[in-house]
Amino acid sequence: MCGIVGVLGRHQAAPILVDALRRLEYRGYDSAGIATVEGGRLDRRRSPGKLVNLNDLLVHDPLSGTAGIGHTRWATHGAPTTMNAHPHARGRVAVVHNGIIENYRALRTFLESRQIVPETETDTETVAMLCNWYLDQGHDPVAAAKATVADLTGAYALCFLFEGEEDLLVAARKGSPLAIGWGEGEMYVGSDALALAPMTDQITYLEEGDIAVVTRAGAHFFDADQAPVERPRKTVTLDPGAIDKAGHRHFMAKEIAEQPEVLSHALTYYLDPCDGRRQLEAELDFSGIDRIVMVACGTASLACFVSKYWFEQIAGLPVEVDIASEFRYREPPLNARTLALFVSQSGETADTLAALRYCRGRAGKIVSIVNAAESSIARESDLALPILAGPEIGVASTKAFSCQLVVLAAMALQAARQTGTIDAGEDSRLSGLLRQVPGQVSAALALAPRVQAVSAQLARHADVLFLGRGPFYPIALEGALKLKEISYIHAEGYAAGELKHGPIALIDEEMPVVVLAPSGPLFDKVLSNIQEVLARAGKVVLVSDAEGLAAAGEGLWQTIEMPAIEGPFAAIAYVVPMQQLAYHTAVEKGTDVDQPRNLAKSVTVE
Repeated sequence: MCGIVGVLGRHQAAPILVDALRRLEYRGYDSAGIATVEGGRLDRRRSPGKLVNLNDLLVHDPLSGTAGIGHTRWATHGAPTTMNAHPHARGRVAVVHNGIIENYRALRTFLESRQIVPETETDTETVAMLCNWYLDQGHDPVAAAKATVADLTGAYALCFLFEGEEDLLVAARKGSPLAIGWGEGEMYVGSDALALAPMTDQITYLEEGDIAVVTRAGAHFFDADQAPVERPRKTVTLDPGAIDKAGHRHFMAKEIAEQPEVLSHALTYYLDPCDGRRQLEAELDFSGIDRIVMVACGTASLACFVSKYWFEQIAGLPVEVDIASEFRYREPPLNARTLALFVSQSGETADTLAALRYCRGRAGKIVSIVNAAESSIARESDLALPILAGPEIGVASTKAFSCQLVVLAAMALQAARQTGTIDAGEDSRLSGLLRQVPGQVSAALALAPRVQAVSAQLARHADVLFLGRGPFYPIALEGALKLKEISYIHAEGYAAGELKHGPIALIDEEMPVVVLAPSGPLFDKVLSNIQEVLARAGKVVLVSDAEGLAAAGEGLWQTIEMPAIEGPFAAIAYVVPMQQLAYHTAVEKGTDVDQPRNLAKSVTVE
């Protein structure tokens, strides 16, 4: 959520800041602003809504200066108005902030007792007020920023800009990610490397509790105790094409289309193309594990849910899947034979990170599956496994989800091999089936015209149910989640066998019911659920292969014919029509596909 950028450059900062903020739009936001220092004077421009509004404002009321900070805000405290937009400024300091200051009320009380009163509804303004108070007490800017940070409780990524200081930024990080970029006589601050990609590939990631004092000559770092510390510079290579739509109407469409390629990359990394043997044996041993606890949020939790079937059916390992925001508060018992597995696209999901920290010292091993190798979750894990999806800009996860599934499938096969639940022949067969997934996904992508036609009908309805059995149940949940995320249609996913235990009361002639049911051992069970819907005049959208569609017979409202897919990994290909159904329905309704309302790409606060 939110995006931070800071620049100490040789050129006008405003266009650089806005361009960098544009690369952070994928995080989600509802207002934006920048501040600069010119001739010692601090000034700012802010606007609610999209960056185009800020851009228009700067055309009519430009900002000069080669030093500045910028922010895209996702509202937490206070409505998305100009007054509440960042940067916040009081007196001689401006600040941008990601996160939540938990003790801001106590700090406000302290400041109000000194006749310093807030002008906005935000917690962030309190940071600027407090820092300016320290300046008034005689602290220099760096000391004032450090003193302010020491007083804060909560999660934050902060960047301070000071009046009269055209060669100084102070950055701090606790809970929310922040990076320092190195240039030639220029320095940068960003929420992630993607924001800074065109300007530098030399990045230093702040550790938990770090403060960075940045000038054009470089950066000095201080740890959580404010003691000087060294932090490494790393070369981060990002393909500029990864943050371009490449001819697609939306980033989401591009990222759906990229899935065969990125899945192939992941499989090449985790499965030897010659013999299918896993590349994880030296790093991860399941032989001493008797239980896996998987923790994630949103779509990532549904990837865990799908893989639960694989780990239990193929490897014989019991799996618990927990929502990160609930996990640590119920204080689950863990032991040395428990593998704690955390899945997060960004690697910065606050609830997931908090759950990981709960497991430290309690679980036998902590493993994460992430799309950002330098993220907090990756760094704090015993082992971090990359999904290799590349940057995902659309807020609604697509290619990251399918890559998470492939990595989890590779892990399940390794677990089965190491625990002896499959022999060499079955290992080879299942590995071969997993290697077929990119081709199956490519075939599913070719169904887009048919899915688009179904979506045109679905867009006319206010409610939709999704049903599935086995691993197709969590895929049904994902289909419902995607549809509600980007089209704003109310959608719910259910295990098909639960239909008669409540949801069937919703079925009438206006209720579309999307059913995922490939032919196979569970098909007859799902078919009976389909008949229950048809008997109540419900509109069935059946997603199945030719054999399944033929067996379903007459009365279906819409059909989507999938290729025939053998084996346990068919659910991965069935993700594609769920993504396309949500995408084309949203386009039909005219919603903001890539940046749906109220949502953020990376949820870095609890």
